[in-house]
Amino acid sequence: MRASGFAIGVAAGVIFLAIAAGVGRDVRAAESAEAKEAAPAAPKFENEMCLGCHGNEGFSAPGANGKTRSLHVVKDKFGKSVHAKRFCVECHKDITEIPHEKGVTHKVGCVECHEDRWKTAQKDGKEQQFARLGVVVEQIEHYMKSIHARPSKADQSRTNATCYNCHDAHYVYPKDSPGRAEWRLSLPDVCGKCHSAQRTEYLDSVHGRQVMGNANPAAPVCSDCHTTHDVDRPKLDAIKLVITRNCGKCHAGNLKSYANTYHGQVTTLGYAYTATCFACHGSHGIQRVSHPRSTVHPNNRLKTCQQCHKGATAGFVSFQPHANTHDFARYPAMWIAAKAMIALLIGVFAFFWAHSALWFYREYRDRKEGKSTPHVAMDAVLRAQGRQYQRFGGIWRIAHLAFAVSVMMLVLTGMSVLFADSAWAPAFMKQLGSPKVSAIMHRTAAAIMLGIFFVHLVYMALRVVPKWSVSDWFGPHSLVPSWKDLSDAVAMFKWFFGQAPRPVFDRWTYWEKFDYWAVFWGMAIIGGSGMMLAFPEATASVLPGWIFNIATLVHGEEAILAAVFLFTVHFFNNHFRPDKLPPPDIVMFTGSVPLEEFRREHTLEYNRLVESRQLEKHLVDAPSQQMALGSRVLGIALIAFGLILLVLVLAGVLGGSS
Repeated sequence: MRASGFAIGVAAGVIFLAIAAGVGRDVRAAESAEAKEAAPAAPKFENEMCLGCHGNEGFSAPGANGKTRSLHVVKDKFGKSVHAKRFCVECHKDITEIPHEKGVTHKVGCVECHEDRWKTAQKDGKEQQFARLGVVVEQIEHYMKSIHARPSKADQSRTNATCYNCHDAHYVYPKDSPGRAEWRLSLPDVCGKCHSAQRTEYLDSVHGRQVMGNANPAAPVCSDCHTTHDVDRPKLDAIKLVITRNCGKCHAGNLKSYANTYHGQVTTLGYAYTATCFACHGSHGIQRVSHPRSTVHPNNRLKTCQQCHKGATAGFVSFQPHANTHDFARYPAMWIAAKAMIALLIGVFAFFWAHSALWFYREYRDRKEGKSTPHVAMDAVLRAQGRQYQRFGGIWRIAHLAFAVSVMMLVLTGMSVLFADSAWAPAFMKQLGSPKVSAIMHRTAAAIMLGIFFVHLVYMALRVVPKWSVSDWFGPHSLVPSWKDLSDAVAMFKWFFGQAPRPVFDRWTYWEKFDYWAVFWGMAIIGGSGMMLAFPEATASVLPGWIFNIATLVHGEEAILAAVFLFTVHFFNNHFRPDKLPPPDIVMFTGSVPLEEFRREHTLEYNRLVESRQLEKHLVDAPSQQMALGSRVLGIALIAFGLILLVLVLAGVLGGSS
């Protein structure tokens, strides 16, 4: 012990012992209700007695490692701490004499002390009064699960870090106090005692220069990124996700735009194998984007991308991971694409939802007034014979079923990623396995859907179109839109409003033609953008990187359009119109339809076949009871699944933050 410190300490100790002998064991009045209620027992010594020695600057003693250990406590600083209202001996319970007896270990149990006091408060029903103490105990519980509470590799008898390695027990300041703000800015030095390499790198970063150089209280310190009591290895997925979310505390706008990328969507779902903030920007040595040493500086960006995308080409450099649809000046292509997609969605749904609502109303009124009779019985002879009109062959029915299942699988897997921030997406993704498994399922379903589409194109090009004359292009068997379709749509709206009788249709109605050609649009937009995203290296070798931003936006918005249209408009047209109730319509499973229903739905084709005496060639036996029942079960299952997907998509659209 230093001579000067020892002399002063002994003198002060003698004086205070005399005072103690004169006043006996009287205890000072508690400075707060907490001190009165939660103190387990009356202390033997006043804090002033302890500060008689420990309050002297330079007061110290030899440490266990032979180095001098300071025992000095600054009275004024201690008086501002949260522990100032406690007695020294409440923590230093082994101190029973002044001067201290030999062999005292001076061990202090922060965890034990706080937990014991919290249990006492709970027992006395004073949890609310000592709520802050409960918070501390909760923090302790988190700490006990952290890497700091685990045994040190170098010395198994001690933990990696305990409370007083991070908190100076004598100077723990209340939240939002000047002392706490000053302590917070010192954290890089505190953490740097163990993590010296990280401290050195941090000091030269944009964050470190703001903290250590400018004392900027808004700049992040170690605990802002790594958390406080839950600290663990950054290599763990859970910690990567926490750090990524913590970046958003300061960079909220960038976190939101990042969350709209595939990288961010996977992270939002709770998986950390895609690029996170620090995977691109670095961690302790992070620099501004304009800094030559920044990992995302234009000169360094390709190398950064190649950490994950080994075959990344120069096109990756212009990818905009924080692009948004609101800033026209910085991201004009995104702004234009977003406005175009919004206009498309509003236009399509405004027309077809109004179309469906008016149709339902008109049919409901006509049915109520006895003007229409759904599912009229077949002619007696044909009913007796069990004959129906064959509308679709086996190949078309199989293709329709495979197409429907693949589309539903695409919607499930795709929307679980697109609406990653919704309440349902993480649960569904967990059931699917992971985003990696979901991606395989998504691409498999896409391959099936695209395969069916291209086989259809080849069939039409080689087998159907060569047989057509010019007049056939707009004939009754053609799906090419014609002026008659426009006149039929106008006549339909007149019927909706009771201004004309319901129009009669040929083999294909105008809404069926729209469904058919919508697939071409969907294949071009959804399929094309999906291929770009599925093969980024190939795409970036011929196109600029910002095309990924456009492809991601268009792929998702067009998928929403397709899903909602199919599960509302398409389902209504084919299953939920009043004259189709109860659902489902099973013609796409059995291939045939009752003759009277065919005559009512496609009057012009029926009349033409009757006049040409060709009707009989298209009549087939009605499906067996087993076939009809199986078709209904399958139809109901698909409709139910589609409606569930519709609810999930709408929940994502209305409730998501993206």
